[in-house]
Amino acid sequence: MSFPPSFLEEIRSRLSLSEVIGQRIKLTRAGREFKGCCPFHNEKTASFTVNETKGFFHCFGCGAHGDVISFVMQNDRLSFHETIEILANKAGLDVPQFSPQEVAKAQQQKTLHQICETAAQWFEQQLHSTAGRAALAYAQSRGLKENDLHRFRLGYAPLDGQALIQHLKGLGFETALMIEAGIARQRESDGQTYAFFRDRLMFPVADRRGRVVAFGGRLISGDGPKYINSPDHPLFHKGKLLYNLSRAREAAPRGAPVIVVEGYMDVIALVKNGFEAAVAPLGTALTEEQMEELWRLGASEGDPILCFDGDSAGQRAAERALLRALPLLSAGKTFRFAFLPHGQDPDDLLKSAGIAGMNEALKTAIPLVDMLWRLESGRRPLNTPEAQAGLKKALEDQIKLMADATVQKFYRAAFGRRLDEQFQKPAQAYKNTNYNNKLSKFNRAIPPSPPPPLPHPQIIWQRQCLLALLRYPQLFDEVGVQLVTLELKGPLDKLWQAVVTNIENQPSLDSSGLRERLRDLGWDDPLKSILAQGVEARAWLKEGETIDDVRAGLQDIIALHHRHATQATFRQMAQQYEQQTDDEMRRRISAMRQELNHDHDER
Repeated sequence: MSFPPSFLEEIRSRLSLSEVIGQRIKLTRAGREFKGCCPFHNEKTASFTVNETKGFFHCFGCGAHGDVISFVMQNDRLSFHETIEILANKAGLDVPQFSPQEVAKAQQQKTLHQICETAAQWFEQQLHSTAGRAALAYAQSRGLKENDLHRFRLGYAPLDGQALIQHLKGLGFETALMIEAGIARQRESDGQTYAFFRDRLMFPVADRRGRVVAFGGRLISGDGPKYINSPDHPLFHKGKLLYNLSRAREAAPRGAPVIVVEGYMDVIALVKNGFEAAVAPLGTALTEEQMEELWRLGASEGDPILCFDGDSAGQRAAERALLRALPLLSAGKTFRFAFLPHGQDPDDLLKSAGIAGMNEALKTAIPLVDMLWRLESGRRPLNTPEAQAGLKKALEDQIKLMADATVQKFYRAAFGRRLDEQFQKPAQAYKNTNYNNKLSKFNRAIPPSPPPPLPHPQIIWQRQCLLALLRYPQLFDEVGVQLVTLELKGPLDKLWQAVVTNIENQPSLDSSGLRERLRDLGWDDPLKSILAQGVEARAWLKEGETIDDVRAGLQDIIALHHRHATQATFRQMAQQYEQQTDDEMRRRISAMRQELNHDHDER
């Protein structure tokens, strides 16, 4: 008897093809693949390639081709069984013994695959039946077209708990195997068998090779949990698989970003809009096995992105994922974290802001190192030496959870720099100053604390413009074009865009209406913060100032921004002047200097 296909597939999935081959011949990376001289014929120019993502090697010289098993067989001149024993030991697996029980188990797995596929086909048919009208209407209300239903093989499990069981019995499948596959259950009270999924929109779950092995079901009516998933069984372990995994395995090496979201509909919405490497866990928090699976996808564009809602629940979920990932980090294995606008999931965001909105959210994804810093530094105020020491200890405790010593080393270095930047005094600021020359010997040993660094002008101007428009939105009609062309940048970019967009879309909004609209969109906390703090103590921004005062203040910002940009251009031209002495450059610099002087005189 041959080895069970599932066992051979487990060997292939656990072992790195490039690592196994690289232990026998010299390989070098070439883009997404590895190259080397073929061990099966004599050559001087490398024509042997290894594709880690697709799991095969190929020689363009002699045509040799295969997977990790066939390579070791040919290269080491071993029998198939000898090869399997070596690779199974390397992968940490026990070699199956071909007892009568093993033969029966292999046949059982084959039958379970057949049951799951047959059930998936039957569910698809039921979605377009009279009984499935409500489920079909729900799917259509979520924006799914007929080709979407077909592409993702959505179906319907009728309320009748016997319909599927009778259908499968009629095809010769045994009830015990239906129960084993998670399709049916047996009631303890009377021993009657009934369908596990009833009155639910069905989402088939495929394994790494695209074979249906389980289902998720969304409740259509009545009481019960909104979503349920198949119970674990010989073909399916919910903590190891990911929804849409087989499609992501093909899309990620082609450049599609790997995006992890919460649910089935989020994945479908993303795939429909071109994000084909989107996946989701199956009713559980992201597990270690699923994280390893994400890294095996071989994405060519960046690290996998864990995508969360921007509310407190999303923050907690992100923290759980981060802490679970720490022991697994190693060279090339990490995550980025993206947070969506408050109250929106990927499906909502795509409908409201389109592909551009989703891309913008993904652009803001932060590396795991930044996420860990934010998490720990945000737990406590950092205004005392004791609190700062507490932060340092907390970061060190998290670093100790990392199993990879090299990763630990670089995290310590990264956090060490950040701690120094945030808490240590820059001594250079006090070197050779007149003030220090007059200090006593004792005082010179203890330089005064430096003033806190001033925010960048762009950040100050952005905050001032935000507060001005929140108080007098009608001013946007007068200076809006000038403000938008300033391209102000700062930590409140998204709030700034939300304010501008809402005023443009609803010009009649007054101050209270604009604030209410922004709160509805999830901007309540940033609004409270900026309104409570005021901005840089500018008189024209204080509560109660007239619209004329605020208008004048905005015009002042526009003038300051223009002067700032002109000065930057002047500095750049002056640098060029050191290398270029032509008359045209002198003329341009002279004109620029006159403009700056004139601007200064007017002020």
